[in-house]
Amino acid sequence: MSLSSLSSLSFFRSLRSNNRQFAVVGLGRFGRAVCMTLHHLGYEVLGVDSDERRVAQALSDEIASHALQIDTTDPSALREAGLYEFDTVIVAIGNYVQESVITTLNLKEGKVPHVVAKASSEIHGKLLKRVGADHVVYPEHEMGCELARSLTRPGVLERFELDPDHSIVEVVVPAEFDGKTITELDLRKRYGLNLLAVCRNDQFEINPSPITRLQKGSLMVVIGDNRGIDQLPV
Repeated sequence: MSLSSLSSLSFFRSLRSNNRQFAVVGLGRFGRAVCMTLHHLGYEVLGVDSDERRVAQALSDEIASHALQIDTTDPSALREAGLYEFDTVIVAIGNYVQESVITTLNLKEGKVPHVVAKASSEIHGKLLKRVGADHVVYPEHEMGCELARSLTRPGVLERFELDPDHSIVEVVVPAEFDGKTITELDLRKRYGLNLLAVCRNDQFEINPSPITRLQKGSLMVVIGDNRGIDQLPV
């Protein structure tokens, strides 16, 4: 596992389970989606943008608990708006690199513990990391990869990337595996994969017995090399 993936996992582990407040800077499509999802999940969300129309729209659409128009490149404006008091701030400014980087720098210098920043390119991401972003996301890139995989590997329902080469995936059990036990399949030897769970009666059984027989069309969760995952029968 790469150092970057270990850093990402450490970041998510560091988020406190009782954290109920988030701030989202930038209310474009990505920022609105983050606000809406967090708000609907019951979290306290502050939406922030320099565009008064976007702030008004966020309030009108009720996608955030509160929304403010401020210049996030101004540290004093961030302080007055209370952004430094949030445990987690998502910088959703993707198309304005300078504004994104300066905002991220201001938040980290303001001692915000967790800053997640959206990057529009690899260079943008490196700059965000350099100024202290705890986690950088590339939503366009990730969605493109996910679409390509869903088109070419329809049996893979969900995927969590540990790093560029390893993933945890939820897979539909292929017909070739029907009626065979976990021992007989020997996924580790054939594909370099470890089976974490199988779905039986709509419930996942974690660490199933080696004599468990798989049924086609049911679900299993495996972890391992992406090349092995791609070699699984359809």
